[in-house]
Amino acid sequence: MRHEADPDVAVAVASPSLLGESPMWHPREQALYYCDIPGHRLNRFDPAGGALVHWEFDTDVACCAPALDGSMLLAMRDGLWRFDTVKGQRTRLAEPPYDPKTERFNDGKCDPQGRFWVGTIYEPRDPPLAALYCRDGGRLQRKADGVTTSNGLAWSPNGRTMYWSDTKAHTVYAFDFDPPSGALSNRRVFASFALKQPQQDLSIYGGRPDGAAVDEEGCYWVAMFEGQRLLRLSPAGETVREVRLPVRCPTMPCFGGADLKTLFITTGRENRPARELIEQPLAGCVLSLRVDVAGLPVNVAR
Repeated sequence: MRHEADPDVAVAVASPSLLGESPMWHPREQALYYCDIPGHRLNRFDPAGGALVHWEFDTDVACCAPALDGSMLLAMRDGLWRFDTVKGQRTRLAEPPYDPKTERFNDGKCDPQGRFWVGTIYEPRDPPLAALYCRDGGRLQRKADGVTTSNGLAWSPNGRTMYWSDTKAHTVYAFDFDPPSGALSNRRVFASFALKQPQQDLSIYGGRPDGAAVDEEGCYWVAMFEGQRLLRLSPAGETVREVRLPVRCPTMPCFGGADLKTLFITTGRENRPARELIEQPLAGCVLSLRVDVAGLPVNVAR
């Protein structure tokens, strides 16, 4: 059966999040950072020593990215912030470009040039009013829109293709990306998946594309939310590997470890049926998987 988990999938962090997201391997610290959005937490896990620490906030923490000065960029419901993990202090970089009552930041990453890209989620879900923004030169600029749940940001190894998904639409897009300017062009469908039908049995549902990461061969690894699987898509958008997981709702993979050959996969348990949580006690935990092809290192905010 498809829902028998791949035996190579292990548990990296057994302490569950409500909705784990935005895993990021910090190259200097050799540690894993990730967010718990509704849990209002930024987490740091040290695989070498096993220590798990967290910082708590009073609002949703959507995503994180490392900065050159050692701080962290945090996209939160109430704006974009620079966070000093030593002092526990945050400094606002930008006000939210939306109404926080109905929208919040979601998936975000830096491009290879150090610009921070972050999308939003429009929580009423209809119409598709979410958008994608880029912080460049101290300004937050709207770069793309027409989606409901912005997700799946990643760049090809040569930095000339950017990926972006709309989870609700079950679609991953690709853009031509101009590295010097950050300009986007030629938006096209990279991969699309069958829509979830009303009252559909989840055992026959493939899931919808959530967070993603790219490896050195240019393949796009995407977490299929509610599909209980992780897919590796070729640069042509074809599925070349499926990894079955022990939880219904994977949210995002990232590459980590000294050789960048460990996939860390965040997952969720928020608002899941009680029976599902009994059957899947690892929901919300961080999973891991060793792979043969290394991933691209995290990009750092300049």
